[in-house]
Amino acid sequence: MIKNSFIFFCFLCSVQFVYSQTNGHDAEHIKTIILKPTATNSYAPIVQLGEKLILTFDDLNADEHTYSYKIEHCEMDWRKSNLSQSEFVNGFAEDRIRDYENSFNTLQPYTNYRVTIPNETTKLKISGNYLISVLNEDDEVVFKRRFVVYEPIVNVGVAVFKSRDIFYFNTKQSVEFTINTPNLLINNPNEEIFPVILQNNNWQNAIIGLKPQFFRGNQLLYKYNKETSFWGGNEFLYFDSKSIRSSSLNIASVELGEDLYHTYLFTDEERISQPYTLYPDVNGNFVIRTLSGENNNTDADYSWVYFSLKSSQNIEGKDVFASGNFNNWQLNDTNKLNYNEALDLYEAKILLKQGFYNYQYVTKAIDGTISTHDIDGSFYQTENDYTVLVYYKKFGSRYTKVIGVGYGNSEKINN
Repeated sequence: MIKNSFIFFCFLCSVQFVYSQTNGHDAEHIKTIILKPTATNSYAPIVQLGEKLILTFDDLNADEHTYSYKIEHCEMDWRKSNLSQSEFVNGFAEDRIRDYENSFNTLQPYTNYRVTIPNETTKLKISGNYLISVLNEDDEVVFKRRFVVYEPIVNVGVAVFKSRDIFYFNTKQSVEFTINTPNLLINNPNEEIFPVILQNNNWQNAIIGLKPQFFRGNQLLYKYNKETSFWGGNEFLYFDSKSIRSSSLNIASVELGEDLYHTYLFTDEERISQPYTLYPDVNGNFVIRTLSGENNNTDADYSWVYFSLKSSQNIEGKDVFASGNFNNWQLNDTNKLNYNEALDLYEAKILLKQGFYNYQYVTKAIDGTISTHDIDGSFYQTENDYTVLVYYKKFGSRYTKVIGVGYGNSEKINN
């Protein structure tokens, strides 16, 4: 039993590493990459087959450069599948991005690009994991993003509980779910059904490798606790720079520099030893908006946003990052905080487009271990979104489908 658990743990860690490394680094001149459904208040790039996603991004070179996109079908570990393009797309998997427009009346010039998937040229035929790459004229990849297309074949019920482990009772949340399969004959659920659990649509801490514990009629029941536990974390910090010339929500001051505005946030303090406080957030997401124009895509300006953190925690040997969907949850030099010994503060300066932003402070150890609770703490009361994706690979099939999606939220957590 111990040996099997160790093998499962190693498998889990190896797949999480693949998940966290898929996207790579974005080109420095490409900013504000957004891939989301066209539906209002939808942030996660997860859509039903036939529904639309929109991809937007800015090129700070502002030279109306020619870009194209390329779509690849992937297996559940985000490695490219063995399918030919004609097997997963009607039309072409690659095409030029034709919809673009230069910024208007902004200190930082940029060109905003937009493309919708599916479109007249590219229509997806099957469900699964997909990777979209944007390439320049030299066929060099400037960035990649992943998205998921599903078929509504099964229904997924999701519930969130406090951890049953006394040691983590006040700090972790556990996800239980049921897969209802009335219209699908599954020969071997243990070998053909692969659920994935996401917290706030962040693939870095995705939970995989779960087998159904119980079978009840056409239901597969996953009543795990320890194996499906996430750190509750804390509510995301936030600021709103829609009015770029003046201080506003959580912004201490704004200055006009030689080229751009400089936005200074209030210094954040560690929250690990503070009591939990409820305040609304959008679970790590961001929304581009400006009061200075009508078109947020082209009228919103850029400013240098200054983050500062005062922490007395012993984080020696760990790097600190300001993280969120605004940088695709990546941890790199762009959003890394450096320690200012004179001020006893961790500081970072990030170029961001006007809007409402959620962020959190994340640490990364030398061995690669990522923690969202070293600085901000972890509380079972924290409101988090949970998504369960159901992957299905029938014996003998050449690719993995996504046959259902379930959603849960810890706002009403169960004991």
